[in-house]
Amino acid sequence: MTNGAIKALADQVRNGDRGALARAITLLESDAADQVLERQALLEAVLPQPETGIRYGITGIPGSGKSTLIDALGLQLIGLGHRVAVLAVDPSSTRSGGSILGDKTRMNRLAVHDAAFVRPSPTGGALGGVARRTREAMVLCEAAGYDRVLIETVGVGQNELAVERMTDLNILLMLTGAGDELQGIKRGIMESADVVVLNKCDGENRRACERTRGDLQHALQLLPARANGRRPEVLLCSAMEGTGIAELADHLERSIAQDRSNGAFAERRQAQWSDWLDGAIADALSTEFARDARILQAKEEYRAQVTKGHVSPARAAAELIALFRKGGAPPRE
Repeated sequence: MTNGAIKALADQVRNGDRGALARAITLLESDAADQVLERQALLEAVLPQPETGIRYGITGIPGSGKSTLIDALGLQLIGLGHRVAVLAVDPSSTRSGGSILGDKTRMNRLAVHDAAFVRPSPTGGALGGVARRTREAMVLCEAAGYDRVLIETVGVGQNELAVERMTDLNILLMLTGAGDELQGIKRGIMESADVVVLNKCDGENRRACERTRGDLQHALQLLPARANGRRPEVLLCSAMEGTGIAELADHLERSIAQDRSNGAFAERRQAQWSDWLDGAIADALSTEFARDARILQAKEEYRAQVTKGHVSPARAAAELIALFRKGGAPPRE
């Protein structure tokens, strides 16, 4: 794409063109080596922008109802006058590299709303529950006028910590009777939560949810407070019935207002940008290393030695990195 085409695409995104936003995110998610400069130019064309939008991360075990909750919460936020973007991350197959991308079908009301934009994306092998370009996609959504961005992680459990480093509040979704009560006492993902939500608290399950809330609140008191000085509250809801959703939205908005007033919001945003820089450096180095023709040739030679047990993987890696530092051949086209 020419510089003019990039600028035109960025202008369309800023004007709220949903089709342009979808195309822009597709460009950012591309791994094509010849589009690196285009991706950089596109991001720079929409930056800087005022940090008026809010980023919510929603994580939890598979089956906890994340997509259904987002559908209900998104509509509630729209009712409060916001425009909502959802970045739903699906795991990529380790064999085929493909992804089902079925989250959008479980947000059937939000997906068709004029004030919403729902974008499923594959992880592309990225760890931590998010996709490789989730940060960039968030920036584009905010540039398009979506002031509430919800990130749904893949739902793999205790290691979904990456979303905390790119959101303003992190929501941990849990279920009663699924073993989460005991897992919640462990450190890990519980320490990354700003609010814990017990979902599917309806019918006969309501009383069990009340008991679980007490157990979780006690467990959370054993963990250190968040950087903003708060410990997460435990809220009950039923995304299917729509109960507790208004209370959740109100809690989120009040928490953000408090963080803005005490400076915690600004500190967290600065940490997000800093972490993005570190991630971009690591990604660029990994990509350059993987595409270096000299490294590609040497790696196959080392691989043969490693599989025969003649060289340890650690030594092979160290020597390949040393070769890379000396300067390999230019990246292959």
